[in-house]
Amino acid sequence: MSTLVAATDTWVLWAVLFVFATASIFLEQRYKWAERVSGPVIGLIFAIIAVNLRIIPTASAVYDAVWDYFIPLSVTMLLFKANIKTIIKDTGKMFLCFNVSAIGTLIGVVIMFFLLKNFIPELDKMAGILTGSYIGGGVNLFAVASSTKISETMLSAEVIADNFVMAIVIFVLLWIPSSAFFKKRFKHPYQAEIEKNGVSGDVKTKSAAFWGKKAISLLDIALTVATAFIIVTVATKIAAALKGAFAPAEGAGIVAGLPSLILGNQYVMLTVIATCATSLFPKYFDKLKGAQEIGTYLIYVFFVVIGCPADLKDVILNAPLLFVFCGMIAFINIVWTLVIGRLLNQNVEELTIASNANIGGPSTAAAMAVAKGYDKLVVSAILVGLWGYIIGTPLGLVMTQWCSTFMK
Repeated sequence: MSTLVAATDTWVLWAVLFVFATASIFLEQRYKWAERVSGPVIGLIFAIIAVNLRIIPTASAVYDAVWDYFIPLSVTMLLFKANIKTIIKDTGKMFLCFNVSAIGTLIGVVIMFFLLKNFIPELDKMAGILTGSYIGGGVNLFAVASSTKISETMLSAEVIADNFVMAIVIFVLLWIPSSAFFKKRFKHPYQAEIEKNGVSGDVKTKSAAFWGKKAISLLDIALTVATAFIIVTVATKIAAALKGAFAPAEGAGIVAGLPSLILGNQYVMLTVIATCATSLFPKYFDKLKGAQEIGTYLIYVFFVVIGCPADLKDVILNAPLLFVFCGMIAFINIVWTLVIGRLLNQNVEELTIASNANIGGPSTAAAMAVAKGYDKLVVSAILVGLWGYIIGTPLGLVMTQWCSTFMK
């Protein structure tokens, strides 16, 4: 269906993305109600409204560029302050939270499979695909889909439903750590650290106080951006080389493909190289200014893009029951993660980011950590998301095989 702005109208689409991101930052720093909602969620809502009013398209090369370039660059900039000791300490908790959340996905898939198996065709294959997707992310979704040979019609409908559910899930997970209800019931040290800065003078919100004016020179910006580009470029080249070097023989199986999947992943190499660089040259990276600001701004643009595929009409017409299937699995994942996490006395920040890493993967989990200001959890979010890449596909294939025994 045609839209006011065509998918090929590149300049207008770039303008829309940046205006939405800037407006969300402006509202977040000026109004307390917007701060409670959070800037990334506001940007996401702007995109959903614009898409469903047929102002902008649901897909465009512009959105692909944001996924391909903005996320690696922004994550790299946020890793400029990476501390190996902090990473080791924090990833332990995040790893526990992630595996708790993964169990929630498995429980959700099983429950929804038995409730809907008589109403949705190929649901055994869909159960495996959603297991892979909601433990690893898009990488696992297509890996399992390719292995199960699901029909293109059902896969397309699933992707539509999944995209819409993803937008809602991110909205909820961004809101939870800032909610008074959850702060009363969970430990929230990272959120408390941000909020304790307070608001003074003519600053209207805590967000505005946190992102106050700083002295940043042209050279600071140049060095920060150039360094980020160099790290991402090197990481991408090394990942591509390793992916080819460890590529398994055709029909070799899932286990044989794991080295290529892990070592050939851009985010694995990016994290390794950025962390090593900051550890080897701490003085250089400590002097860089503007990385947090530039990286976070790119993340805000990314959250606008996340809302773009959320076409409500397509979901209602093409995938109503799949929307229920995806939505309830995500709901069960979040509820399970929070309930078990509360029993284990875990922080709400780690629990919500771990749930995000399950359902969305390392890029959206890292983006959430950045957007919320939990800089110390960025690397942990990426690492547990990569762990999801490792276990998501095998678990998805096992789930498909098991569910197929119950199909008529």
